[in-house]
Amino acid sequence: MIQGKGTMNVIEIQGANKTYKRWRKPPEHAVRGLNLEVQAGGVFGFLGPNGSGKTTTIRLLLGLAKPDSGNLKLFGRSVPHDLPAVIGRVGSLVETPLFFPTFTGRQNLTLLAQASGIPRSRVDEILGLVELSGRADDRVKGYSLGMKQRLGIAAALLKRPELLILDEPGNGLDAAGIREIRQLISDLGASGVTVLLSSHQLSEVQQVCDRVAIMSRGQVIAAGSVSELLAAGSSGDVRIRLHDGERGREVLQHHGFTVTSEEDSLRIGRVDDPSRVTRVLSEAGLYLSELTPISTDLESVFLQITGTEPGAPHHAADLVSGADAPEKEAGR
Repeated sequence: MIQGKGTMNVIEIQGANKTYKRWRKPPEHAVRGLNLEVQAGGVFGFLGPNGSGKTTTIRLLLGLAKPDSGNLKLFGRSVPHDLPAVIGRVGSLVETPLFFPTFTGRQNLTLLAQASGIPRSRVDEILGLVELSGRADDRVKGYSLGMKQRLGIAAALLKRPELLILDEPGNGLDAAGIREIRQLISDLGASGVTVLLSSHQLSEVQQVCDRVAIMSRGQVIAAGSVSELLAAGSSGDVRIRLHDGERGREVLQHHGFTVTSEEDSLRIGRVDDPSRVTRVLSEAGLYLSELTPISTDLESVFLQITGTEPGAPHHAADLVSGADAPEKEAGR
């Protein structure tokens, strides 16, 4: 990965491996030869099907699991050996946040702040940041799932972290809750916090992330800016509309184009030079009312690269051939 002048990596992983032993079952190779770099600033999307090793990677970075081999660094310091020196610069929300349900949101955050020597004024500041000021004095048991997720992010932000790690923060949320979390994450990335966002909600990631890495079977198999990955996954197909679609399809196929009829248009595969489409049709006395490149999305690129739907587990045949077992939502 090429780094710009003056940039630094907040996360560096080289050749990391993690295998879980299982009773009367083959070992689970959760992470294998993993390489990953996350530069400072912005929102970095960490994507992969269930079982790909995303959560295991996060647990390794946070010292919740120990790698079998390889090198992991946060802010240039070795993990887990030097983790105490840098953990104060890291906030995280992994799995469902736990709070005292009969306490208010403010009381829960105040307890956490006092335990960490954080000024009480920070509690009010962070409640405003996650837009919970109006419900701060309500009991947490009355919070919606989206509000609890925002309170969890507030807890992770209390110590003003430079790196915020979020593992599937949109899980279980409705459309409104997802929009709220998306806007909050976007604002945090714009404020200078580096956000590592693990998710399989690809449409949301595409809207909020600057850069992404896609994992499959314990390895990063693609990484770059969202625009780079979208360009790499582009099919080059175009959609055209004209008055006599059937005649247009015949003419184009006669000139070697791959044409698929759609409801009110034609789809032409892998068009390198759209002007040739226009020329071929005009020479046959046919004129276009529309010619539009068919854009791809991150979900299409993801499926193309991994061959797996975002939320689907790996197939049993993959496990027999030695790929890692499905990642459990709570810990793998």
